[in-house]
Amino acid sequence: MMITIVLVGTGNVAQNLFQAFYNVADIEVKQVIGRNENHLSFAKNKVSINTDFNQIPTADVYILAVSDDAIALVAEKFKNSGGLIVHTSGGTALEVIGNQNRAGVFYPLQTFTKGKLISFDDIPICLEATNKTDLHLLQILGKSLSKTVELLNSEQRRTLHIAAVFVNNFTNYMYTIGEEICAEHMVDFKLLHPLIKETAAKLDDLSPKESQTGPAKRGDQKTLQNHLKFIENKHQRELYTLLSNAIKCKHG
Repeated sequence: MMITIVLVGTGNVAQNLFQAFYNVADIEVKQVIGRNENHLSFAKNKVSINTDFNQIPTADVYILAVSDDAIALVAEKFKNSGGLIVHTSGGTALEVIGNQNRAGVFYPLQTFTKGKLISFDDIPICLEATNKTDLHLLQILGKSLSKTVELLNSEQRRTLHIAAVFVNNFTNYMYTIGEEICAEHMVDFKLLHPLIKETAAKLDDLSPKESQTGPAKRGDQKTLQNHLKFIENKHQRELYTLLSNAIKCKHG
């Protein structure tokens, strides 16, 4: 069964989805649509590209890999397409697509970085649709890319998205703070890379709570105070204090 898709968007998610689907034998990317032709270069000479929303080809699925704020506006342009219209957002409800007979969500739970293409094999893909037939269609699409395909409603997906902000965005900001502290004192941040990797690897065997270590977990007030005396930056001190207190509270 050949599934035809039209991909809308030119950002990191769109580029990764395009490359993933382009390499699947039973899926045809009929077109990639974006507002700026220069931003469509990743698909040029591979499939049809288009900047005119009045010239939309017929397809089984229209994937809107656009910013959350643009989903409703872009979905409106496909209301007479007859195909299944899906967005790729974790924090946006299915209903944002509008009063469509056929609407869904195809949410790959991963961080996508400009210029970096990654494999979808281990990326969880979270699905939702307004009817069972379309949900089955999305399951076929999802399983063509990933070993992990989950059916989640909008509230469950929003829960995952909020949790993802904590474990990814906030954690990465902590890396930024660590890099700043190292740079201020002429220490190579790369020395922390093995520690960062081992901290994540421990989650294969332990829960985050079980794997917690450090002076706040131990209740080592002397070390905590010494660290606070050393940190000169007010913002860094506030974060250190806030997080240490949270860890102490969690672990008694």
